[in-house]
Amino acid sequence: MVIEKKINTASVNLKSLDPLDHSLELLHFGFRGLTVAADRFLEARGLSRVHHRILYVIARAEAISIGELATTLGISNQALHRPLSHLFEQALVQYTREPGRHRFKLLALSAAGAALEAEATELERQTLREALASTDADGQEAWRRVMQALAEQLN
Repeated sequence: MVIEKKINTASVNLKSLDPLDHSLELLHFGFRGLTVAADRFLEARGLSRVHHRILYVIARAEAISIGELATTLGISNQALHRPLSHLFEQALVQYTREPGRHRFKLLALSAAGAALEAEATELERQTLREALASTDADGQEAWRRVMQALAEQLN
């Protein structure tokens, strides 16, 4: 039996137009809950969630070009330009030229960028740890399967 508890995070009363609406609201507001502490941390430094996602991917990619970063994030090079330029200006991201393909910039985090990314990501990890602790191993695995199925829609 599924118990659906109405969430009170919207500023208006949301009516359900479909049986899946509650799940969509949980996904939307759940993601906002996951990122709220990290977003506050970043905002205090003049950054946003977009900056964090860029830092997150660069930190985990062995060698990534601007085009590969845009593709990974699912955005255009034009959409990436402004936030990436901001990260360059703050000396959080740096680049080197790829040998043999001098037009390609390979991105890396500076020490300050790596520290900032680690702190923002740890805030999200802690929130996720606390949320996952509210269910057992089967519930955690079910959640991961649902998230995996949603992520596979990108392919």
